[in-house]
Amino acid sequence: MIGGLAAAALVHGAPAAFFVPQLRTPRLAGRGEFGHVALTFDDGPKPESTPRFLRVLEKLDVRATFFVLGRELAAAPELGQEIAAAGHEIAVHGWDHRCFLRRSPKALHDELAHTVDLIELVTGTRPQWLRAPYGVFSASALVSARMLGLQPVLWSTWGFDWTSRATPRSVVRTVCRKLTGGGTILLHDSDVAAAPGAWRSALGAVPVLVSECRERGLAVGPLREHASGVLRGLESGVEIGRRVERAGR
Repeated sequence: MIGGLAAAALVHGAPAAFFVPQLRTPRLAGRGEFGHVALTFDDGPKPESTPRFLRVLEKLDVRATFFVLGRELAAAPELGQEIAAAGHEIAVHGWDHRCFLRRSPKALHDELAHTVDLIELVTGTRPQWLRAPYGVFSASALVSARMLGLQPVLWSTWGFDWTSRATPRSVVRTVCRKLTGGGTILLHDSDVAAAPGAWRSALGAVPVLVSECRERGLAVGPLREHASGVLRGLESGVEIGRRVERAGR
């Protein structure tokens, strides 16, 4: 099994330039039901920030998908339980926030497997989705997704909410430029890989974005509800991984 993983690594230097753009839309862009928008958050959970997002989402009666880092979940498992208990979906963002291209195939696979197992242990549910830090999937990451039964997914619009200059208004403006039915929004519920306190811009933007979606007649929810449409007919992580593995032979 690791042999196939190593073989795929022969193209390790090219995936960001070759594989990802080729699959970026709609397969990796999270395109789903046209009357639905998926709301997703990366880089948590963090005790300083994630609970604030949970409170806002509860007031809005909205569920979302949280792409967690295994290291952060290990440090705050009770927060992971709180996310799941509130009805949100938890998915994989890696063990830490290092780019997948910087990891050997075996090390990356082991870290992803550990994160998957940890999520299942904490929440009782095996995760379905994998999003790469910085949006860069290596060939070995796609093969590991196949092996772990994960669907690679990115986003169709984001808020540039990780910068020190970001404000709720700038996040809303940036997201809405490409916000369409069937799209996936990326925001961040922590500043693990962002300017200190940058998550506050996303926090302030969430109510406005949800209101904007509802005014357009778009339901807002997690990827598990979003994926019943277009994504159903697209390649799964298993199929993508097989194709990448063949390319590496």
